[in-house]
Amino acid sequence: MTLPRIDTLVAALKRPDSLGALGPGAWDLLIRQARQADVLARIGSGAQASGDWDDLPAAPRRHLGSAMALAARQHTELRYEVVEIARALEPMGLPAVLLKGAAYTMAGLDASRGRMVSDVDILVPRQRLAEVESALMMGGWVSMNRDAYDQRYYRTWMHELPPLKHMKRGTVLDVHHAIMPLTARLKPDSGLLLASARPVGDDPRIQVLCPADMVLHSAAHLFHEGDLELGLRGLVDLEALLREFAANPDFWPELLARARALQLEWPLHQALRYVGLLLDAPIPPAVTEALRASPAVRMAPWRQRMMDALFLRALRPAHASASDAWTPTARFVLYLRGHWLRMPPVMLIWHLLRKLVKSMRAEPVDAK
Repeated sequence: MTLPRIDTLVAALKRPDSLGALGPGAWDLLIRQARQADVLARIGSGAQASGDWDDLPAAPRRHLGSAMALAARQHTELRYEVVEIARALEPMGLPAVLLKGAAYTMAGLDASRGRMVSDVDILVPRQRLAEVESALMMGGWVSMNRDAYDQRYYRTWMHELPPLKHMKRGTVLDVHHAIMPLTARLKPDSGLLLASARPVGDDPRIQVLCPADMVLHSAAHLFHEGDLELGLRGLVDLEALLREFAANPDFWPELLARARALQLEWPLHQALRYVGLLLDAPIPPAVTEALRASPAVRMAPWRQRMMDALFLRALRPAHASASDAWTPTARFVLYLRGHWLRMPPVMLIWHLLRKLVKSMRAEPVDAK
């Protein structure tokens, strides 16, 4: 299997000192791929952190600087928004447990460096979901989707409420009560995730998942969903989390134990495999072997080769220079697979048919 190379992009993400050797053509391709993958600001931030920023040509620096300025503005808005969310939940005695980009940013993790954050995701107990929604509505957040089917779809089967939007600020909030849909084959216990959440700094109202859970949620989100347009950014997040957390010698054993407890060994195995294959991240062989030996992961070699053929295409930037003739097929197959993992066959067929009819009528379709 020969695929277009993305060596320059990977090197830019992992070794900022490699940027100084690029010519105009290489810079043009790098910026196009990085923008499509939503990692342009990450590359610029890496060059600044490594001291290589001043050696970059002026034209690429303008592109990188613009992306970095947008990411910085989003981080500023995010910090304000998180405090407002925590304030809305405080009378209920519930913390704002942040997920994904919001968690990385508020915790000051390396994964937040240059990370675009367009909305906020929080995790709350399912039994208090109605209270949470009422409290947030009082704070100015309202549902963005008025379609009766979509409302029922989210509230009956999904792991989150329909997206909420603040009436004045226009910020988007996703309220999760689980990290997998209720109809999904994998069912990690949200109670375990919430019980191990920890405060950010000295504010107990704002919390994030523990390190192992943060990695597992990122892996589950990336390898259980069907939309991989920003798949490379997801891998970059994972690589940064693993590198930072692995400084603790207890991290890898805790990660394996937590993956078993949350039934997330399979997505963790896939995450570690492709972080290694595409980003050359060092994964301890003992961890890889332990996962391969798990009944939840064990698969025939032909099946893994098939998964590689799909994921190694779909996880690349959605740009013509990083694709081959089979890439659109791989993305479509994984899109269907993501829905297959999320719901039973009859529900899946009905849901996809309804989305098809809505798209043919040119009505707005929710991305979920």
